[in-house]
Amino acid sequence: MERLPESEIHARLDGSAWSLRDESVERDFERKDFADAIAFVNAVAKLAEDLDHHPDILVHGYRHVRLTLSTHSAGGLTERDFALADAIDALV
Repeated sequence: MERLPESEIHARLDGSAWSLRDESVERDFERKDFADAIAFVNAVAKLAEDLDHHPDILVHGYRHVRLTLSTHSAGGLTERDFALADAIDALV
């Protein structure tokens, strides 16, 4: 899978809740409580398995979840990252 050009990355992020961080896109989510944060992580894990593309997941502050997406094998962002981001956005 080929890396997306920088111009396309910025166009896709325009108006998005996701932000660019180095060679990744990242988004923070605040959930109701710890159990809801873990349920959200499990739902993201199911999507990731279905799409065979796995984010970095950080649960912090007991109800906050940070998701970081990048295609490590391509050394940056690809179509797969934005497909997963769109699927995650549909969860919330």
